[in-house]
Amino acid sequence: MTDSKVMNIAKKRGFLWSSFEIYSGSAGFFDYGPLGAILKNNIIEKWRNYYIIHEGFYEIESPTIMPEEALKASGHVDHFTDPMTECKECMEVYRADHIIEAAINEDVEGLEDQILTEMLSDNEIRCPKCGGPLTHVWSYNLMFQTLIGAKGKKTGYMRPETAQGIFIPFKRLLRFFRGKLPFGVVQIGKAYRNEISPRQGVIRLREFTQAEAEIFVDPSNKSHPQFNAIADDILTLFSAENQIKKQNSERVNARKAVKEGLISSEILTYQLCLAARFLSDIGIPSEVIRFRQHLPTEMAHYAIDCWDVEVKTDRFGWIEIIGIADRTDFDLKSHSKHSNEDLSVFIEYNEPKTVTKLVVKPNMKKFGPLFKADAPKILSALEDLKASDIQKAFKNDGIFKIKIDDKSYELSPEIISFEEIEDIIRGEKVIPHVIEPSYGIDRIIYSVLLHSYAEDDDRSFLKLAKGIAPIGVSVFPLLNNEDLVKIAHSIRDEFRNQNIISEYDGSGTIGRRYARSDEIGIPFAVTVDHETLENNTVTIRNRDNLKQTRIPIKNIYNILKDLLEGRLDFEDI
Repeated sequence: MTDSKVMNIAKKRGFLWSSFEIYSGSAGFFDYGPLGAILKNNIIEKWRNYYIIHEGFYEIESPTIMPEEALKASGHVDHFTDPMTECKECMEVYRADHIIEAAINEDVEGLEDQILTEMLSDNEIRCPKCGGPLTHVWSYNLMFQTLIGAKGKKTGYMRPETAQGIFIPFKRLLRFFRGKLPFGVVQIGKAYRNEISPRQGVIRLREFTQAEAEIFVDPSNKSHPQFNAIADDILTLFSAENQIKKQNSERVNARKAVKEGLISSEILTYQLCLAARFLSDIGIPSEVIRFRQHLPTEMAHYAIDCWDVEVKTDRFGWIEIIGIADRTDFDLKSHSKHSNEDLSVFIEYNEPKTVTKLVVKPNMKKFGPLFKADAPKILSALEDLKASDIQKAFKNDGIFKIKIDDKSYELSPEIISFEEIEDIIRGEKVIPHVIEPSYGIDRIIYSVLLHSYAEDDDRSFLKLAKGIAPIGVSVFPLLNNEDLVKIAHSIRDEFRNQNIISEYDGSGTIGRRYARSDEIGIPFAVTVDHETLENNTVTIRNRDNLKQTRIPIKNIYNILKDLLEGRLDFEDI
């Protein structure tokens, strides 16, 4: 199995290893070793290149601990749960939907707890560990809870996603973008989920890294100005309809996907294509990628359309590595309601409109004496109400009731009249909709390692994309001759001066050194030999096809830069 071979290399050579190993470890936590940390940072920088430089979005950073009221507003306190069951004998806990799916080979994600409980019973599903009976299913909140402040009077949570840290300062972000839609904001950082039973290595972590973009758009305009640039891109779509009908995924170009309504909008389709291009750029082949639409039963409460970017693995099957959703206006509306802050955007019309408008005309001679000190706040509340609603209440009930600060007031036609006026409308206030691509960086790293693994005759190696490989070039002396070693060290040092991460290796035979270099995915190797002493040339070797060529030392630095940055192919040296 490729997974075991890759994870063996990852642990042996310093990409990934289990955290807290000397204390027997703790499930759901992984360390990134010396090579893994560089690989991770290279992938993140590639992501930044896509979304910040080319898309023109801006990055922010917010706290990883959030107060309870913020996550109450977002729905996480009440809804961020997984279905849980426990063995009555060995007391092991499980995600109920996962063990049901494993037992009956059906997708049951999103079903209610009671239905899952019945499925456990009807299918006689027992504890996978000891065979004991399982309890009823209950909802388990995945957030890590903490206390804020020395006295611990304020409840907080480790953030379960980075997105809320973008929604909450929306007013300041809107001001930064000069009040104009659309605009995009990104955040990269840690998120935390107290998973019930993380048994899938880096696929299911309790602490993980997200790279998310929140793109705020006019609800009435979900087109994309650059759509034509990706309209011919081919996507492998596994629609909800095909899943329900037990049909296979289909390959469709972006233009057709929008035209036929397979994907809900141009801007959402654009984000799917951007994700596909990014994954291709970091070395994940298109044939192992598909876009799976969420079924109605699993669609998040805030979304109207959502697609998971999935990668095929030999151990875990299809795994989600990116989620791309149209979150509508749920988040901003919810935070606006709970914070009493106006999170709308004024959209100016191309041409002002003249409309006839029904307005309320209070009889102030009667209004003031009747309501006394409460009159100003009642008048203020009336400004936010539709005059037609008040008029309708008068017609049906004879009075209109209004509640302010837990106190009720009755208004009658004697103190309220109506007037039609002509008003010039220059625009309208809207709550923006949000398009969100959310990248799981740790799962992407696993997918990169898995699909870069290659075997060729007697060697196994990581065919990491040149732009993300942790080390750009190895430098070897053919023999441990003092003159050759000195030149090799000077070449390595100059690579480092040129901002190319390079590694010197003088241990063992040259064949063993090439094998070590290939195993950790170093794209190129430079060898210093006796000919170097004669004419100042070195051999450069390509990891992928083992081809070699000689070039002058003075040219090696520019050539390596061009090779690593994709401006030059090895065959064209």
